[in-house]
Amino acid sequence: MAHSGNQGIVRLIKATGYSWKGFKAAFKHEAAFRQELLLLVMLAPVGIWLGQTAVKRALLVGSLIAVLIVELLNSAVEAAIDRVGEEHHRLSGRAKDMGSAAVLLALISAALFWVLVAAERFL
Repeated sequence: MAHSGNQGIVRLIKATGYSWKGFKAAFKHEAAFRQELLLLVMLAPVGIWLGQTAVKRALLVGSLIAVLIVELLNSAVEAAIDRVGEEHHRLSGRAKDMGSAAVLLALISAALFWVLVAAERFL
């Protein structure tokens, strides 16, 4: 990998710009990312209200952020595989399926946190 030579605050500013480009690309090209971002925007205030401690609030909101993180990684894997070639290859399919499974596990984990915190609060 090439070394850019940037250091300190310049490197940080450039890295932030690359991250912003990644967010914009995900928002533009990935429907699942947009849906999960909407879920975060709608549920984060509920999670802050529902969680009666800082730890519970962090679990509720953090689990939604974790879903976005995993979705970004899954989308990156898919983009890299599609860049290599559009023809079907069993290893490419396996990688995409594993990425999808990771997103599913993140969603299940988030749902579990939400159900457990809500059950403790209301039952």
